[in-house]
Amino acid sequence: MEIIKLDFAQLIRDRDFEGIKALTISKLPLIIAVVIIIAVGFFISNLIGKIVVKGLKLKGVDSSVHGFVKTIVTFILKLFFILTALATLGIDVNSFIAALAAGGLTAGFGLQHSISQFASGLQILINHPFRSGDYIDIGSVSGTVREIKIMYTVLTTLDNRRVIVPNSHITESNIINFTAEGNRRIDLQYSVSYSDDIDKAKSAVIAAAGRCDKIFESPAPAVYVSEHGSSSINLVAMIWCNSKNYWEVFYFMQEQVKREFDKAGITIPFSQIDIHIDNNQPSENGEADS
Repeated sequence: MEIIKLDFAQLIRDRDFEGIKALTISKLPLIIAVVIIIAVGFFISNLIGKIVVKGLKLKGVDSSVHGFVKTIVTFILKLFFILTALATLGIDVNSFIAALAAGGLTAGFGLQHSISQFASGLQILINHPFRSGDYIDIGSVSGTVREIKIMYTVLTTLDNRRVIVPNSHITESNIINFTAEGNRRIDLQYSVSYSDDIDKAKSAVIAAAGRCDKIFESPAPAVYVSEHGSSSINLVAMIWCNSKNYWEVFYFMQEQVKREFDKAGITIPFSQIDIHIDNNQPSENGEADS
């Protein structure tokens, strides 16, 4: 198809309405072709956008990113078809593309921080280091993940504080996900007196664990001597439970072990400091104190 440049602008400036009408009629097939390009192009863009969303769902990408990615994909494709249609009309689009590229480059320098946040958000949503509902620690803050956005992630702490963390901070930190594995081991430390029976103390801890139906029977709870402290024998109890029950089990054991120790006569010693006074130190006059 031969491309004939249109000069609507000149005709409009001259207010030559007859010329505008004649030019429009002469170029009607070209205009119809442009309309078809745009209509078909928009249809294809929307179709590809839906296909992309289906692909994201199959990959398990968080649903909060689906709409955003679809918008970006369809926008780029529609822009391509619009530029193609303008080029078909004989309009020079190279200057427009150059201006768009220059504007994008300038905006990129000014929005480096936001672009970093955006890229980090995509990385989190695609790689899934955590999901909504997981309890995570990222060094400076820990809490339950409530929302994962493109620019930031919302956490709720144990005392119900809402913390908004920039995604770039998360991807630059070590992420500890406490709930990703489903089950979790709790290591609990208990101190008993040197004069107490170790086996009796270990049995008391096992008895306390047996009172909680949220503690797994397999792997079975186990208690070991972890340290000979300065004023106590330190025991470590290793018990397993579902990750969502961690804190309930933790506080249950803290109370029940104390009750079992009391029943068994096990002593939880206080920290002690022995002070020895040497009465043979010389006094100020050089003579030893009597």
